[in-house]
This record gives sequence, C-alpha cells and structure tokens, in this order.
Amino acid sequence: MISLIAKIVAHFRVNKIKKTYTKATKIQEDILHRLVKKAMKTKFGKDHGFKKISNYDNFKEKVPIRDYESFKHYINDIQKGQENILWPGKPKYLAKTSGTTSGVKLIPITKESLPFHINSSRDAILFYIKQTGDSGFLNGKNIFIQGSPVLKQLNGIFIGRLSGIVAHHVPKYLQARNLPTMKTNSIDDWESKIDAICEETCDKDLRVIGGIPSWVQMYLERLLHNKKEKKVINLFKNLSLFVYGGVNFEPYKRIFLKLIGRKINTIEYYPASEGFFAYQNDQNDSSLLLQYNSEIFYEFVEVNQIEKKHPNRLNLSQVVLNKNYVMIISSNAGLWAYNTGDTVMFKSINPPKIIVTGRYKHYISAFGEHVISSEVEQSIKFAIAKTKLVVKEFTVAPMIDVSRPDLPHHEWWIEFDKGTNPSDKFAEIVDSEMKNQNIYYKDLVDGKVLQPLKVVNVPTGSFKKYMKSLGKLGGQNKVPRLSNNRDFVTGLNKYIKKTESKN
Repeated sequence: MISLIAKIVAHFRVNKIKKTYTKATKIQEDILHRLVKKAMKTKFGKDHGFKKISNYDNFKEKVPIRDYESFKHYINDIQKGQENILWPGKPKYLAKTSGTTSGVKLIPITKESLPFHINSSRDAILFYIKQTGDSGFLNGKNIFIQGSPVLKQLNGIFIGRLSGIVAHHVPKYLQARNLPTMKTNSIDDWESKIDAICEETCDKDLRVIGGIPSWVQMYLERLLHNKKEKKVINLFKNLSLFVYGGVNFEPYKRIFLKLIGRKINTIEYYPASEGFFAYQNDQNDSSLLLQYNSEIFYEFVEVNQIEKKHPNRLNLSQVVLNKNYVMIISSNAGLWAYNTGDTVMFKSINPPKIIVTGRYKHYISAFGEHVISSEVEQSIKFAIAKTKLVVKEFTVAPMIDVSRPDLPHHEWWIEFDKGTNPSDKFAEIVDSEMKNQNIYYKDLVDGKVLQPLKVVNVPTGSFKKYMKSLGKLGGQNKVPRLSNNRDFVTGLNKYIKKTESKN
C-alpha cells in the first residue's frame, strides 16, 4: 500500500514542481520580497534599512556580502537568548558546523526553515520514484549513517550537528522503517556505535543506505568483517539505493561496487547547515536541481570577483552556463547575503541545475572534514618551529583506497631540505596541530574513521622539476597546498618514479 501511494504522490508532486521551472526567476524575486518584509523589524533589518528595500538593486546596496565572521556578533546575541536578531523570534536550533577561520560555526535553523531541509530530501526521492517506477524500497528498512542526535540546550535553543537535528524530524511514515534506533545513534564512541549499527541491521531487509561515503564505507566493511561475508548483497538482497551528499562520490565508486557486489542506483543531495540547496532529480543527469522555491534567495558571484570590495552580484535571471560562481544566500533562517564559500556551475537554466565545483579556496573534504589551506599551513608552520626542520615545498591529498586494517588518511607530500631526515615525530606534531585547527578532522581521527596523517618524503627538487614539466614553473603558478583529489600527487609520483628509473 505504501509503495502504491508513493507512486501516486510522486506523480502529482513531480509534475507540480516541473510546472514551476519556467517561473523560477519570478519565484526568486518574490522570495526576496517576502524575506525582507518578514525581517524588517529585526535587529539586522533595522541595521540595514530593510524598510527602504523594494527590489534587488536596493538589496545589494543595503546588504553587503558577508562570511560567518561578519555575522558572528549577531550569532553571539542569539546565543545570549536575545530575540528578533536575524529573524523574528529565536531560532529553534543552532547547527554546529566547521568554520573557515573561526573554528566551529553555529548556523541558525528556524521553525520556518526546518521543513525545507526535510521536504527537499523527500522530493528527491519522489523524483526517483517517478522516473524509475521503483518504490519497492519503501517496503523495507532504510539506514542513515549520521551524527549523534543528542542536542544541548542554551537559552531555549537546541545545539547540535545538522544530521542529528534532522534525525528528530523524520516523517512519521518513515520512522518505523528508519535505522539505526535513536538509542544506537546516540552512542558517543564511533567504534562502539558502528558495531551496534551492524548488529542492529544485519538481519533486516535493508533497501536504502544513506550518508557521507567514507562513513558508509566503514559501516559496510565492518559489517562484512563481523558477519564473515564477502559481499553486502549477500546480507541485503533487496538493497537498491544509496543516497549521499557532502563529498564527491566518484573516488568511492570502485570501492562501493566491490563491497556491495553489484551496482546500485544513487541519488546525490546538496545539503548544508545553511540550507538544502539542490538534489539530483534525474538518474541520467548528474547535475542537481537548485531549490529555488525553498525560501532561499540565491546570488552568484564569479570566482575572480569574490575578493573584490564590490563584486558584481547576479541573481538567478542573470547567470550563464559553464561559469564558476561562488554561491551567496539569504534565507528564512536569518542569513543575509551569506557567502557559502561553495562554487557551483550551471549546466541548465530551465530548469536551473548546477554541479558543485568545490570551494573558491583550496580544501580537502573527502571525508566531510573540510580542511582548508590556512589550517594545513598553520600546522606545518607549528611543526617546523617545534622540530627546526626545513620544508621546501609540500602538498596534501586524501588517501581513500587503502588495504584494511589500514584506514583512510591524509597524505602530506613534503620536500625537506637536502640532507634532512625527518622522524615520525614530525608527522605526529603536524597531526596534533591539525586536530587543534579543525574540529571535524579531530572527530574523524579520534573516532577512527581516519588514521593520523602520513608523510611522504619527496626527493629534493622534485616539485620544481615536476611543475616545470607541466609548463607551470614561475609566474602565477603555484604548487597546490591541498587538493580534494589525488590528481596532483599521482602525477608527481609518476614523475618521480620515471626520473628514478632513468637514474
């Protein structure tokens, strides 16, 4: 019955959304008007003359682009229990997420914004059902590997990770089918939690798995080990769908195929604490449908403009295809011209569909840690000061494909000064400082999802010679401090081996 009802709901809901495709720019215009009107009497609204804003040009004049640090004093007021700061009343939640220059960020989620986090996920599933005709997975169990749902309370506001917050709002029709249980999901120690999840799910009719790929990979590997099986499909014969978001799935595809034992369908989400921005609505198209009707007003700034004092800001009606934009949002969570730091590229205008191209600054988030350049630079600087070693060049990349019991990790490819023989102590110091710099990295290493970073010694002069071989020596060309893939270090390694073989 649920399967049949889902197909009927999917038919009507998907058709309703499709009818809005041509109205997307008008919908965005109306959203901006509603947001400004609603927040006119808030502290932020008064500070920025919302009463005088009647169109997009007025909005750009009155409300500059901000990052989290520029919002922080407003968030501090909210933490103190003050009302009507960024949005009428107080937010229901403050979602903890990793910061860029200020450590942990606390992003407001209001009673008005929360439903869109839930509904966008639902709509992605309905598109999948409408296209494939497959709704049978609703007759089995679903598992979502996520953060703890345990929340703290401060002045009437609950604080926790986004996934933990959302866990409290699973629709009633899914609650009986969702795993793990709240009790298991609340276990603090990751190793104990993953074992409990394995035990709780191993004999169930599991049909959908969701979560960040690296966490799900660990669950699947532990499951096979505990049950002495070679393929997940031997345990879950009806497993048909993997839902993921947060990181690029491409590097994991081969690993998942091997673990599961057969190819299954996937749906990509683009969720964030700041809002659920997009989802994959077509199995034959990897681009994501922008959530233009979720009370989020989007702006876009070309990457080469974002550092300017007055960058050229574009709304949805002004963007073009195949150009890298930094995404800026204003929403009913109380974020205003907020710089998400994410870069996106439009692959379709009608409907508006995007791909996520990364961050406008280099980063690593292969495991959801979002490590940025300043964090790795500070960490190596700290280790150099402690050991007095000389580092000539370095780059950092994720190592995902490892042989167990080895764990995934970050590889630091470092060229030390000639004659320097670094000990394991150097790597330990860098790793310790990385934990201080990035809370997510600390959680992943302490939780044994990642092992501590490893240092790869690069022969003297190799960086320079490799860059020269690429025609990228001098000028504005720089060795990337870090990458979210292994393209650069793979090329570097091949060059080193080729050079050594000649010698």
